[in-house]
Amino acid sequence: MVTVISLGGSIVAPDKVDEDFLKGFLALTKALLKEDEKRRFIFVTGGGGPARTWQNAYRTISGSVSNEEADWIGVMATRLNAQLIKALLGEYCTQDVVIDPTQVGPFVGRVLVAAGWKPGFSSDYDAVLLAERFQADRVINLSNIEQVYTDDPRKNPEAKPIDRISWTDFIRLIGDEWVPGKNVPFDPVASKHAAKIGVTVICAAGRDLANLRKLLSGSAFIGTTIG
Repeated sequence: MVTVISLGGSIVAPDKVDEDFLKGFLALTKALLKEDEKRRFIFVTGGGGPARTWQNAYRTISGSVSNEEADWIGVMATRLNAQLIKALLGEYCTQDVVIDPTQVGPFVGRVLVAAGWKPGFSSDYDAVLLAERFQADRVINLSNIEQVYTDDPRKNPEAKPIDRISWTDFIRLIGDEWVPGKNVPFDPVASKHAAKIGVTVICAAGRDLANLRKLLSGSAFIGTTIG
């Protein structure tokens, strides 16, 4: 059983590396692997604070901004986060960090770690491609939000949390264009591909490890199911 988790940069490194979160997340990962010898994970890391900081520096200093260059900066931040997680996993992750989800070989260990690939989409798209490659029927998207809302709850107090939503309605909600650093629950390009291949995405709060254990164990959980 392969579980694909898109691990948002907003929880790995919101400003700097969140060491407490990583300790707890990796302890849960290792516990679950010991409980079930057939379980395997694929973690796909986002860029988080480092991506935004370096992209903002580029936009501030540069006279003319290229979305492609800004995207490459974000990709490199995802790779830094991925390499850290791979190193922390030790013997559980024996393969190199995946940077091209279309060229990945067999999955031989217990955990595979992947990072951003190239401009045009976020690491969420890589997660969907890896789910397709290894026949996982869902992607768990962990970030700093508990659920998808009908609107931005920081701006609209009337916004309501959504427990379940179709891909058509979700794409209508977030738009269908990708811009480097765009802050949406799940990348529009990834969403369109997930809808096309029939992969379900579950959005949940990454730091709520008790809720994550429930989700991974098949118990009732707090989050939004898209699909």
